[in-house]
Amino acid sequence: MKFETKAIHGVRNNDKGENWGSTINMASTFPIKEYGAEQEFEYGRVSSPTRKDFETLIAKLENGKHGFGFSSGMAATSSVFTMFKAGDHFIFGLDIYGGTYRIMHDIFNKFGFESTFVDTTDLSQIEAAVRPNTKAIFVESPSNPLLDVTDIRGVVAIAKAHNLLTIVDNTFLSPVLQRPLELGADIVLHSATKFLGGHNDLIAGAAVVNSDELAEKILFAQIALGALVSPFDSWLLLRSMKTLKLRVEKAQENALKLLAFLKTQPEVEKVYYPTEAHNKGKAIQEAQASGGGSVFSFTVKSEAKAKSFLENLKVALFAVSLGGVETLVTHPSSLTHTEFPEEEKVARGVTRTLIRVAVGIEDADDLIADFKQALEQ
Repeated sequence: MKFETKAIHGVRNNDKGENWGSTINMASTFPIKEYGAEQEFEYGRVSSPTRKDFETLIAKLENGKHGFGFSSGMAATSSVFTMFKAGDHFIFGLDIYGGTYRIMHDIFNKFGFESTFVDTTDLSQIEAAVRPNTKAIFVESPSNPLLDVTDIRGVVAIAKAHNLLTIVDNTFLSPVLQRPLELGADIVLHSATKFLGGHNDLIAGAAVVNSDELAEKILFAQIALGALVSPFDSWLLLRSMKTLKLRVEKAQENALKLLAFLKTQPEVEKVYYPTEAHNKGKAIQEAQASGGGSVFSFTVKSEAKAKSFLENLKVALFAVSLGGVETLVTHPSSLTHTEFPEEEKVARGVTRTLIRVAVGIEDADDLIADFKQALEQ
């Protein structure tokens, strides 16, 4: 089946197809049918029918074998890292989500994990960072918030040469535009709060793998830690993912129109987007994904201009997050990337004049008019 057909019909509750999709089963415990015999559903933290439906669908959409639902994107990331032990070393991108930086730098470091942050768009830097105790390379592509593009196939080649795992955060593009498992990655992560949920009304995360061995380890962490997506949020995700492709494509269309407008504005100094001509990863993006997505960043001439713009938006919302039907505009330096020391933020390009835009599915002309008036204030 093609993607949009799988998104709508990928999960049915019986062979006759009498149900249009998943139903909500809110039970926390299930009657034991036979003494001493195993059964699929016994206790909601271990397994749940509605969560299973979500996990089945996200695995299908990523063209993976095993899916796992978590209570947030960071719960998914944290659970995956419990597979490792003290003394293990990991390679991350310099331009990375603040929550991922925080979980490694401020929490897992206390348990003996080691980490190196490099420019993953330069494969030679990844190669140079590999140590005897390195266990995995963690990639965001495009990155947050500068939209740098990493060659996922190139990372996979390095990882395989050194017997490492490749972990890819695919939140920004969703499986509509990019499927890292098809590029050779071992683990795909999502903040399902974003495009998968799509309506800014839930918090959830997901992991997808092909390996039975990795699936067993992630399942153990999921059960042991209990950071699970709830049955109700699982059902909301199943509902939302039916329209995932439509939403992603419309938002991307809007993003391209908004970018074209911003590049004509004297107040705008630079735009950051994966398929922009000046993005050194443009060709790679076009080779490993079917679009640039609907998230971009731009800089203005001063922090005062950034503040004025953000506070004068009338249609778009000044808020964190992305991937919803509403356009959200945020200030990474003071909101999403506060975990980084100020000097590191500036060195990485996350300056006080940088604004990140997560474009929604409103009318593009209304968004352009809104950005125009906010820039003119």
